[in-house]
This record gives sequence, C-alpha cells and structure tokens, in this order.
Amino acid sequence: MTDLAAFAHGLPKAELHLHLEGTLEPELKFALAARNGIELDETTVEEVRATYDFTDLTSFLAVYYPAMRVLQAAEDFHDLAWAYLQKAAAQGVVHAEMFFDPQAHTGRGVPFDTVITGYRRAVVRAQDELGISAELILCFLRDFSAEYAMATLMEALPYKAWIVGVGLDSDERDNPPTKFAEVFARAKAEGFFLTMHCDIDQVGSIDNIRAVIEQIGVDRIDHGTNIVEDPSLVALAKERGLGFTTCPVSNSFVTAQMKSDEIVSLLNAGLKVTVNSDDPAYFGGYVGDNYVALAEHAGLGAADLVRLAINSFEASWLTASRRADFIARVRDYAAGNGVAVPQ
Repeated sequence: MTDLAAFAHGLPKAELHLHLEGTLEPELKFALAARNGIELDETTVEEVRATYDFTDLTSFLAVYYPAMRVLQAAEDFHDLAWAYLQKAAAQGVVHAEMFFDPQAHTGRGVPFDTVITGYRRAVVRAQDELGISAELILCFLRDFSAEYAMATLMEALPYKAWIVGVGLDSDERDNPPTKFAEVFARAKAEGFFLTMHCDIDQVGSIDNIRAVIEQIGVDRIDHGTNIVEDPSLVALAKERGLGFTTCPVSNSFVTAQMKSDEIVSLLNAGLKVTVNSDDPAYFGGYVGDNYVALAEHAGLGAADLVRLAINSFEASWLTASRRADFIARVRDYAAGNGVAVPQ
C-alpha cells in the first residue's frame, strides 16, 4: 500500500466535529439565495471565497454568521445537510455526529421546527440512500446569554429523539464554560451527551479546559489541544476516556501551524484524539483531506491513520455494539490494505 491519500480517504471513519452551517459551499449559497429572493453582495464563487481571509476566530465568525441568511425554509436546511453527507460519504465517513446552531436561525426569525425538520430529513435520507448513520448535536452560541441557551434547550425537548447531545461554540472570549453550567446540568439530566468547544490558543484556554472536565463533566472536548499545557489534566482526560475532536486544517487558518505536534503527542499518550473538518466549506478541506494534511505535516503513516479512525468510533456516542461493528470495519479495511494495527 503506497498511496496514503487514497488510503486515508477510503478509511472508514466517524466525523465528530462538523458544523452543518460551516458546510455552506458558495455554489449552494447562490442557489439558496436565488430560491429565497435574497440579494448577495458577491456575484461569483471567486468573490465569495475572497472573503475567507481569516486570522482568528473572530474574523471567521464575522463572515460565517451573515452567510446563514440564505437558509430560510426546511428544504434549505435539508439541502445543506444532504450536500455535506454526500461529500462525507465520498471521504470514507460512515457515521457523523453533526453540530447545528439553532440560535443563529431563531434569532433571525426562522422557527426551531423549520431548522431541525430539514436537518432530520437529510439524516434519514443519508441512512437510506448512502448507508451513513448520522446524529445531530445542538450547539448553544456562547456569546448569547445563558438564559437564551436554556430557552433553546427547552424548545428542543420535544425533539429529543432527534438530538444525541448538546455542545457550546462561537466566540470563547469572556464566555467561559461555567457561564452555561446550569444549562448543561439540565441537558445532562434530560439524557443528552455533553461536549464543549475549547478553541485553540484562547485567553484562559487551560482554565476553560479544566472547567469543562472538572465542573461541567463533559463526555468529550472539541479542539482542546491546549490541554498539553497541564500534564495532570492530560492524565485526568485519559482516565475518564474523554474524546478530543481536533481539526488540523482549520487550525492552520488561525495559528502558525495546525497543532500537529499537540495532536500527535496526545495520540501517542493514548488519548482518544480524532480528526475532523470543522467548517470545511470555509477552510477548504473535508475530513479525508484533514487526515491527509495531518499525515503529511506530521509524518504519520497508514497505521497512525487507522488509530485515528478507531478513535473516532471510540469517542463517538454510538452504542457499544454499533461501535464495535464499525471498528471491525476499520480493522478489516486496514488488513485488506496490508496495514498491521495492534489490537
């Protein structure tokens, strides 16, 4: 087996850190704008991509949120998720746990029901037509109030069967995890899995990571590679079996490098590190592309990529039996390509 890129793309994998709103490719943005009678500032795909000049999280969000106004009807949300799931299938994804940001839509007058029914239809369709299992994770926007987050959680409860967990994203500055402690405690009591973004190199990153582990009690952490700054936290995360959903390509937009040293260090320390695509329409790489980029940057081999794929299922919120089935598929794929992976 010599073609590492082909191996990486074909490798069965789960994607655990993917913002559906971050999969809005320029072509679909134009199509939805035309459907909904919305006039855009840009007139070509090239002009849209020219706005993707990000230097930090804040500059990214300034482009990210305004683009969502083309999403108006349930059909739009279906089309967005369906487009992603087709691309994901082509890059080896067999299970996806996908973030969505209802407040980014309800805050501009789109009903919660419109958002989730559109996404749900794509989830069901993907299982039927692509053979991909998929789940939705409701994310609260941390730059809004905790009261708004709690109200959103209450609005989501009638749809509990369609939502596997809750997360926390958007601008981390002055919005620590503890701001939402009561919301996440209620979500946990309702039976949701918990995750939170701890973005790379934020002010107070290590304190926020400590809070999500020790106070909030999350099931996994999104990004979170700054945990390497505190070996005792690394040990605690390993003890608790926490997953880390890292995103190499998007990291490279907001830091000098993609945090490959930290990702590999955590992987070699035995933590459940995973590789994901984050907002691929904006950062230019879907999940298979992220596997390849990390491998090339960090000098990883096929066996390392298999470890990452196994981790993606180990860190998932699948049932134990389904998780074992998917991991067996990974091992079979590796063996069929002559890659030896320790048990």
